[in-house]
Amino acid sequence: MFAAVDLGSNSFRMHIGKHEGDSIRVIKSARDPIRLAAGLDKNGKLTPQAIAGAVESLARFRTILRDYQLDAVRVVATNTLRVAKNAHEFLPDAERAIGYPVEIISGEEEGRLIYMGVAGALALPDEDRLVIDIGGGSTEVILGRGSEIKRVESFGIGTVNQSQAFFPDGVIDEASFERAILSARSHVEDAVVPFGAQHRSKVYGSSGTMRAIADTIARNGMGDGRVTPVSVEELKQRLIAFGHAGNIELAGMKPDRALVIMGGLAVLIGLMKELNIAVITPVEAGLRMGVMWDLQLRATQRDRREQSVDDFSRRFHIDELRARQVAETALGFFEMLKPGNEVYAKYLSWSALLHEAGLIVSQSSYHKHSSYLIANADLPGFTTREQRVMSTLILGQKGNLRKLGEVLSDADFAKAVLALRLAVMFMHSHITLDWNDIRLKMKNRIDLEIKRDWVRDHPTVSYWMQKEQEWWSGIGVDFSIRVNA
Repeated sequence: MFAAVDLGSNSFRMHIGKHEGDSIRVIKSARDPIRLAAGLDKNGKLTPQAIAGAVESLARFRTILRDYQLDAVRVVATNTLRVAKNAHEFLPDAERAIGYPVEIISGEEEGRLIYMGVAGALALPDEDRLVIDIGGGSTEVILGRGSEIKRVESFGIGTVNQSQAFFPDGVIDEASFERAILSARSHVEDAVVPFGAQHRSKVYGSSGTMRAIADTIARNGMGDGRVTPVSVEELKQRLIAFGHAGNIELAGMKPDRALVIMGGLAVLIGLMKELNIAVITPVEAGLRMGVMWDLQLRATQRDRREQSVDDFSRRFHIDELRARQVAETALGFFEMLKPGNEVYAKYLSWSALLHEAGLIVSQSSYHKHSSYLIANADLPGFTTREQRVMSTLILGQKGNLRKLGEVLSDADFAKAVLALRLAVMFMHSHITLDWNDIRLKMKNRIDLEIKRDWVRDHPTVSYWMQKEQEWWSGIGVDFSIRVNA
């Protein structure tokens, strides 16, 4: 049983679901329309009021989660927390309130998870499809076939920002709608070719806004009841005729969502025009279902992150033998250091496998290039926080340790850094380790015992060991090395 919590720009939502055969059955849902994106001030920061409301909402979600025996819970945050300049101030309070880590995911990762949710619900392995998700702060467009994702784009337009920008006082007129539609088209016009009609047989809309628009069209007899250029244009004209969001009276359109839906409708019309879409089919699946499918894959040892590391390694021509050697050695050292928490083991392994990616840029300072690439690459399955952890580990594989700053105050992270540094050093020194002949401890100080034969047969070891002592001493950690017969 899994839970997926989505901290969206328009509302916070939660699904609790159970994996049954080839599907996931949702057994509990919750929604809190807190309008987080509307809580950004003119400086791009979440206001104290917005933060307080979000924290209260998450505390309510936690009380629901407590009633279920869950195998895994994942909390993801989308566009508003991607752009909020003080998101780092909000996260600790949010995590305490919900009781789980909050992951700020990239727009591309959001799109991939949305597609996974839709593909799992449709279960049509041979269908070429386009999936559109119009959220509160961003819009994701994903092209795929069956469960395979071919292309993902995330655009910084959504229901909340379009409504605030073009219908700020709830006034609805033709000019405002046209400006909102042109704005949406301008965001996507340079990216439409890969999503053209020749690449798809069907188009699906996965967001709550899309389903609300479809429901309003069907219940009010617009066009033929489907989401088509004719029906969305008729809906637009009906809204203009009301003149103000407060005057809207349409079956299926709740008053508290009317203003937001206007922004979403403008985005939808813009996308349909630019992508030449004839009809969109709403589907009751998306990000939260995708998160639960991803948790199911991880539970069955089919972690998408493993595939991402392999793909990245091939793309950047990383020497697989060297990378595997460093990964195995680093994990051996990490286990020897007896970390209090194994949470960094996977990140250490992946970091070791990718630690030489920067060689494609330059041999000089390759570790810095590698760190930058991992921090900024599009790695499906990884969150921004996970990539930052790996980037920091990779940066710390060699050289001065002061550049890592306060992260070394985390004892287990410091052990991961030490394990990677030693693994890289021994790989460069061409030493084949016998774990029975080495001792390593790290508490208030580092104690390392090595064989005298290593020093004799590998002259560079002495130099690197001396430098390692200096670098750790530079951050106040005593590094003792004893050479045994």
